[in-house]
This record gives sequence, C-alpha cells and structure tokens, in this order.
Amino acid sequence: MRLLLIEDDDRIALPLTEGLGRYGFTVQWARTGAAGLDQADAPDLVLLDLGLPDMDGLDVCRSLRARSAIPIIMITARGEEADRVAGLELGADDYMAKPFGVRELVARIRAVTRRTSAQVVVQPGPAGASAAPPAAAVPQQLGPLRLDRRTREVRLSGREAALSPREFDLLAYLAQDPGAVLSRQQIMDAVWDPHFFGPTKTLDAHVAALRRKLGDAAWITTARGVGFRLTVPGGPTGEAAGE
Repeated sequence: MRLLLIEDDDRIALPLTEGLGRYGFTVQWARTGAAGLDQADAPDLVLLDLGLPDMDGLDVCRSLRARSAIPIIMITARGEEADRVAGLELGADDYMAKPFGVRELVARIRAVTRRTSAQVVVQPGPAGASAAPPAAAVPQQLGPLRLDRRTREVRLSGREAALSPREFDLLAYLAQDPGAVLSRQQIMDAVWDPHFFGPTKTLDAHVAALRRKLGDAAWITTARGVGFRLTVPGGPTGEAAGE
C-alpha cells in the first residue's frame, strides 16, 4: 500500500517512514503542502500534518478533497476539538494528535482502508442462470439523489456531489432505510468501527458536512436524543432538520 506523508519535520517524518516501512507500507514523503498536492495522484492514502511551512494543512485537505476521494488521516500537534472538527468537516477520514505510536497509526490506516474499500461480491449461480444483480450493484434513487454503491458516486439532480469516503459511507448507511431513525451508536458501529475511539463530535461533524454538500439540511434530520434519519426534502417523510 502506498502512503503519501506530508510532513515538514524530519524528526517525525524519518522515523515514521522507517516504522511504516516495517509494516509493509511504501511511503512517499513531501515536506510542503505544495509538494504534497503535486504528488497526491498516486498514493492510496494521505497522512497530512497541519503545521506546514508554506500553507495550512486544512487548505491542503480542502484542495485534496475537491479533486479526489483519497482517504486522508490528519496527524498533527493540534489537539483542540475545534481543530479536529474543522479537519473532519473538510473531509478528513481520521484525526490523530501527536504524539502517537506507529502501531496505533497502522491500526487507523487499516481501519480507514477497510471502510473506504468498495467491494461487491457476486455469488456464482447455476450455469446459464439469469440472476438479478446484487442490491449494491443497482443505483438507488431518492428523489433528486442518485446513490451508486458500486462506483461510490452520488449525484444530485444530475450533478456529482464530491463526498469524502466517510461521508459516502454515512450517506449509504442512512439510505439503506430512508425515514428510519438510526441511533448514534448504530451509525458509529457501522460507519466507523465498534471499537472506534475518537472525538465525541466526529459524527456530528460528518453529518454537518454531508448536509452542506447535499445543499439542504433537510436531507438528514435529527431525532433528539436518539440519532439521525435520511429523508427526501419535501417528500412524505421530510421534516425540519437540525438540533
């Protein structure tokens, strides 16, 4: 697996590159945000520091997400909740505050990779049989929203919505049963991980980002004290969104 590390501090980048190499990862290292953006087409995942010498890492994240769905893990000394929420809202898939161990980072990389890998398994049928395609292979239409799990594409009134891998997973999970209220714990277990440990506002930040990208907060409504539901604005289950 190819990783792009965007980190200006040699004292962090060199041991990190060596440590990840021992786990079988190939690490490409960029010392500036501009260099990272120039090299961001080839890797499978980006490890992004926020304190870069030429530009803020949040701006790098914004630029990466505008052109690609590549998974992004932020690694930074900024541990404040506001920074974590800002990074997640911009499309980062995970956020790690320094210092951290290589083993924890590897576990996070693997978890993000599992969540963002779209795999459709088709079971073989009898020879000559005409089987219906699996549900994941058939795009789902919800009003003006078209969700294609096979290609991981979302279109709204014909125009593609640029979602991060985690935002897509969140939308796809809610869309499995439109109108049904799904608890916060159900969503965290399914979209993140049953053993996920992270900031308490992670889900809220992703819901806010998804509402913004869908252009109408009414797409995801809040069931106070319970969780969230997906509704079609103006449809039979549509109602006001928000806390």
